This record gives sequence, C-alpha cells and structure tokens, in this order.
Amino acid sequence: MIRFASHPGLVAYLTIGDPDLAASRAIALAAIDAGADILELGVPFSDPVADGPVIQRASERAVRNGTRLSDVLALAADLRRKCPHTGLIVFSYLNPILRYGLEKFGAAAEQAGVDGVLVTDMIVEEASDYLDAMHRHQLAPIFLAAPTSPDTRLERIAAASQGFIYAISRTGITGTRASLESDAEQLVRRLRRFTKLPIAVGFGISNPEHFAAVGEFADAAVVGSALVATIEQAGRADAPSSIARFIQGLRGGIREPAAPAP
Repeated sequence: MIRFASHPGLVAYLTIGDPDLAASRAIALAAIDAGADILELGVPFSDPVADGPVIQRASERAVRNGTRLSDVLALAADLRRKCPHTGLIVFSYLNPILRYGLEKFGAAAEQAGVDGVLVTDMIVEEASDYLDAMHRHQLAPIFLAAPTSPDTRLERIAAASQGFIYAISRTGITGTRASLESDAEQLVRRLRRFTKLPIAVGFGISNPEHFAAVGEFADAAVVGSALVATIEQAGRADAPSSIARFIQGLRGGIREPAAPAP
C-alpha cells in the first residue's frame, strides 16, 4: 500500500542481497518497525551508472552473492505476508527486468504483493509497453523527475505516474551530501502544478536536518545512500539495529508543533 502514515513520510532504499539475503530480510523488517512507510527493494545490477560509490559497492557485493531479481521478488512476497500495510517498491535498472521478461516480471511482482515499480533508466517518453504491463498487473509506475526537466516533461511524468513521484534534488548520481540542494523545493513547486500525487524528494538526504527540511515542502523523503552506508559500516550482525536507530534518529530533526495557548 503506497501511503505515508506520517509527515514527512519515509521511503527507505535497500540494496537487496547486501550483505546477504537473510540479512536484507532482517534489515527490511527493522526498517519497517522503525517507521519506514515504504521500502524500495533495490535489485542489484552490474552497471549501476546512476548510483554513487556507496550503492555501487553494495550492488557489487550483492551481485557477487548471486542475488537475482527473482530473489528480490521472493523477499517482497515474504515482507508482504508479514507487513501487509507497508509500501513495497521494486527499484531496478531496466536490464534485469528485460532479461527476466517484462510480462513475466509484472505477473510475478503482482503475485508477490508489490505495490509499484521504479526503473531508474526508464524514461517516460519510451515507456508505452512498460506502462501497459504495469497497468495490467496493478503496479504503480513511479518515475524520477529532475530539476533540469522542462515543464512539458514534468507534466508528462505526472500523467504517467501513480503512487508518488520521486523528485530528485539534483542531477548526477546518488550519494550523501552535507547540505540539501535548493533546487529541490523549486522542483516540488513546479510538480504541484501538474499532480495531486504525493511527492517524495531524494538524492543526498542523510541526516535529521535534511529530513526536517524536506518536510517543509514535500510529502516524503527518500533515504538511500545513508542507509546503505550504515549497513556497510555496521556489518551483518549489527546492521538491523543500526538501521533502526538511524531511521528513528531521522525524525529527531522534526520540530514538534507548538502547544495551543491556554
């Protein structure tokens, strides 16, 4: 179910299979228990050109472990049984889906209880067959919107998207940053002209201050590289508890509303 129970909502990205499948399951459950509204289940890929070094390393480890798209779908089915109200998104490059078979993938994702799909290198202008498959299998297609996109393209992305729109805070690759890009707020304002869908902002969100800042103008924040780095640093045994602490800490930057005057 794609919904945000709190504000700002939290979309948590995990590279499945890093450090291994059993650990990914434990980490995913810990993230859900700690307050993640939606999980992006990252399909490892040998050439993750849109990702920075942290996620590249995680993808390389998961590929070495032999993690496949079918493993990600199996984990999604397990998580769906245990967590019926958590949003589950398959996050992939196009190549693994094409190798699996677009129609076969759609059917398997639907059977697993996946809510939506985000294909990093799928552009809306070439998405006709992809969109048809997503609609046949009740899967929400989620697209990336960039600050450099003209309004005509943002309108097209908004029309094709379901669930939410992922607004990237800057162009380039994924990775943490010391400060949040100013382009993000302007991009969200532009998207609001074309859609009533929730808008989640990602790329570079890594601390409570970023998380709170996004909540001032967007519906949700996407946190990826910071979570993957936490897993890398914590190691297999400590990763679930480290992820739980990290997610709980993100909301530490949210200012509580003032109590009404007596």
